[in-house]
Amino acid sequence: MITLKSNREIDLMRRAGKITAAARAVAREMVKPGVTTHQIDKAVFEFIKSQGATPSFLNYGGFPASACVSVNDEIIHGIPGNRVLREGDIVSVDVGAYIGGFHGDCAGTYPCGQVSDEAMRLIRVTQQSFFEGMKYAREGYHVKDISHAIQTYVEAQGFSIVREYVGHGVGRNLHEAPEVPNYGEPGHGPRLLRGMTIAVEPMVNAGTASIIQMRDGWTVKTADGKNAAHYENTILITDGDPELLTDPEKSLV
Repeated sequence: MITLKSNREIDLMRRAGKITAAARAVAREMVKPGVTTHQIDKAVFEFIKSQGATPSFLNYGGFPASACVSVNDEIIHGIPGNRVLREGDIVSVDVGAYIGGFHGDCAGTYPCGQVSDEAMRLIRVTQQSFFEGMKYAREGYHVKDISHAIQTYVEAQGFSIVREYVGHGVGRNLHEAPEVPNYGEPGHGPRLLRGMTIAVEPMVNAGTASIIQMRDGWTVKTADGKNAAHYENTILITDGDPELLTDPEKSLV
């Protein structure tokens, strides 16, 4: 069931969203050659705790870290560890923070030092695809109007959309109804109503859309070994323009 948030609940989600966006910014600044994925995760954990919040991902379904850190051909759910980042890597970081009974959820993909032109284009197209979808995150549109806008933009750029994983509602639970695919026909899916809060998260592959689930039960990679990128924000549907609850411009750092 889709839950509509009250004004009080929205204020609480704004607080969670600001902390989450700030944690993403902390992670972004950590993406440098010589840094381990564990060090990024540790910095995210310490920042979220310093704000009086709890990392949403830590122990969620058994996930062993506070951030998903996915490198190059890892699409999502990379488990932080001893991997050392190298010049030319692209690094996707997905974070969530829980405070006051509500979650924020956001992600971004960042270059490690100097990266190839094609890798940078993948990052930019993925981020822009989110904003193409956000144009339809308005009362009266349907969920798949967002989906269609993302898919159309990404495929026009020569990249492909992951189908097996989707965006979602977010609020008291990290994952709520409705599902928000990154592909689909416009005019389908639940109608968007003010008070809905959704996490829209394009996952874009440089090559084929096909994926491989790794044996750790979490990490998802591209089937062809080409790069992938991920960009996500939590959005509030209003009676006017959508509001980014994880707006990087309004985060704490």
